[in-house]
Amino acid sequence: MNIQRPKIAIIGCGNVGAAFAFALSINGTAREIVLIDKNDNLSRGEAMDLNHGASFIKPVEISYSGYEGCKGADIVVITAGAKQKPGQSRIDLVQANAHIFGDIISSITKHTKDAILLVVSNPVDVLTYITLKISGFPSNRVIGSGTVLDSSRLRFLIGKHCKVDARNVHAYIVGEHGDTELPIWSHANIAGMVLKEYCPLCNDKCDYNKELDSIFSQVKNAAYEIINTKGATYYAIALALVRIVEAIIRDENSVLPVSTLIEDYYGISDVCLSIPSIVNKTGVKNFLKLKLSDQEQAQLKSSADSLKGVLKSIKF
Repeated sequence: MNIQRPKIAIIGCGNVGAAFAFALSINGTAREIVLIDKNDNLSRGEAMDLNHGASFIKPVEISYSGYEGCKGADIVVITAGAKQKPGQSRIDLVQANAHIFGDIISSITKHTKDAILLVVSNPVDVLTYITLKISGFPSNRVIGSGTVLDSSRLRFLIGKHCKVDARNVHAYIVGEHGDTELPIWSHANIAGMVLKEYCPLCNDKCDYNKELDSIFSQVKNAAYEIINTKGATYYAIALALVRIVEAIIRDENSVLPVSTLIEDYYGISDVCLSIPSIVNKTGVKNFLKLKLSDQEQAQLKSSADSLKGVLKSIKF
């Protein structure tokens, strides 16, 4: 990894790819950003537009290219794929995007064997697993954006309810980035106080369980609501991607709930899903084996089984 001049290649210049490129250029972590899209005019236009803001940001070289632009990249971020439509689940996208990913991954690996692959396209857990198998890369270097965004949504809503800065809320969504995801309430806390202890301090008349159920429902359905109102989600996921990328580039050893290959965890193996993991310049250093309640264990196992069922139904 070139710490002095980190290079990020972005595959796909749709809403998510473009928003991520914009957020990354402002962040200042990358010194080189390469935009790659099957529509050369789109990637060219996005690069031109971004470059025109050069006098307002830290120096960064932004260009467009074919897949040869992946050569020398520290991280290749894959946002390309069929877009989720109103009323469509992430899993419904799987067959179309599995086919697309076969071409994308083989094109990437023609030009790099050393990059970390960060998968964003949905269904992200299934496509992360497919990417792992097609690329032949070690599992630590194939990462899905997972539930980093879902966990941020959860923290925002808890913070809003408890009138606390979301950055001081520690809570995770794990499992599938989708309908079978689950919150780890047993570990959710503010200033080290689990929510069951903290909530009565805010409002002793608060129905704790009812409020948490409502918050989780809002988290799980957030993407569907945004897609129904504006057609796509892209701002918050772009920021989530910047967070993952800077954890890698800066070798932070940060704990993030990314999608990674799970082996030997409460009987779960050979599937990619989200668990809080230590992320650094090697990719995923390891995932954390949290102590879960019996209910959480059962829900996580159900989430993993759901993903495995989808994987069995597709060819890649």
